[in-house]
Amino acid sequence: MMKNNKSVIIWLLSGCFLVFVMVVVGGITRLTNSGLSMTDWHLVTDTFPPLTEAKWQEAFERYKQFPEYQKINIHNDFTLSDYKFIYFWEWFHRFIGRIIGLVFIIPFFYFLIKKKIDKATINKCFVLLGMGALQGFFGWFMVKSGLVDNPDVSHFRLSLHLTFAFLTFAYTLWVALDLIYPDKKEAIVPLQKIARYALLFLLLQIIYGGFVAGLNAGLIHNHWPMMSDGQFIHDSVFIEQKTLLLNLTEGKSGVQLVHRTLAYFVVGLIVFLYFKSKKYNLSAQQKNGLNALLFIVFLQFTLGVLTLLYSVPLWLGLTHQIVAFFLLTAMTYTLHRLSK
Repeated sequence: MMKNNKSVIIWLLSGCFLVFVMVVVGGITRLTNSGLSMTDWHLVTDTFPPLTEAKWQEAFERYKQFPEYQKINIHNDFTLSDYKFIYFWEWFHRFIGRIIGLVFIIPFFYFLIKKKIDKATINKCFVLLGMGALQGFFGWFMVKSGLVDNPDVSHFRLSLHLTFAFLTFAYTLWVALDLIYPDKKEAIVPLQKIARYALLFLLLQIIYGGFVAGLNAGLIHNHWPMMSDGQFIHDSVFIEQKTLLLNLTEGKSGVQLVHRTLAYFVVGLIVFLYFKSKKYNLSAQQKNGLNALLFIVFLQFTLGVLTLLYSVPLWLGLTHQIVAFFLLTAMTYTLHRLSK
C-alpha cells in the first residue's frame, strides 16, 4: 500500500462500507414494504422525519392519497404508528444516501485541493460521482412507479436500482484496489477470462434477484431442487404471460426459474475457475481471493435454497442479499488480482 494514498484508500473503502449499509437498509425497506411511505422527494426539506405530531399526521394524510394505502393498507387497520414504522426505514435509506454524498464530495474536493490524487484516480472519481448521482435518480425513478396506479414498484426499476448499487460498490472497490496494489504485474489471461464470465453471470443473477424481489416471486414454488409438483420446469413458467420472453422477465414462475438456473452457472463457473487455477503458480493474494470466492458462493447457494424453502422470512432474505454483497466483493478482488 502506498503511504501517500493511505487516506484516499480509507476514504474509498469507507464509501464501499456505506454503500453496503445502504443496500442492507434498502433490503429491509423492501422486505418490510416501506419503500412507498415517502410520497415525494426533496433534497433538503425531508432530511429529517416529521418533528411534531401535526407534521406526522400531515405526512400520513398525504400517504393516504396514494395506491399502497388505498388498495392495500386501508384494509389492514393501518394506523399512524404503523405508518411511522415504514416511514422510518425509507427515510433512513434516503438519509444514508445523503451521508454517502457528503462523505464522497467533501473529501474528494479536499484531496483535489491538496493534490493527493493523481489524474487517473481523479477521472475514476468523477465516474463515481456520476454513478452516485445516477443512483439517486434511479431510486426516485423506482419509487415513482409505485405512486401512480399499481401499489408496488416496477420490478425492472427495483432491479436497476439494486444492480447499480452493486456496480457502484464494485467500481469503488476496484479504484481502491488500484491504489492498494499499485505495482503492475502480468495478468493470468486464461483465469482472467473465466473470472470475467463468472462476474457477468453473477451480475445477471443480481439482476434477476431484483426481479424476484420486485415480483415477490420467492413466495411460490417453495421446493428444491424441483419447483412445484415435482417438476424441474413448472408448467406455470409458460402460461403467466403472452410470450416466452415476457414469462422469463415478468412472470413470477419464469423469473424464479431463471434465478434458480443462473445459480448453477455461477457456482459452476467459480468451481471451474478454482480448479483451473491449480495449474498456475499463484500469489497468496490470488489464492486467498479464490478460496474466499469458493466458500462464499457455496454459502450463498445454500442461503438461496433455504430462503426459498422457508418462503423468504425477513432475516433470511436479508442475509441472502448481504452475502451476495460479500460474493461480489470476493469476485471483484479475485478478478483484480488476476488482472493486474
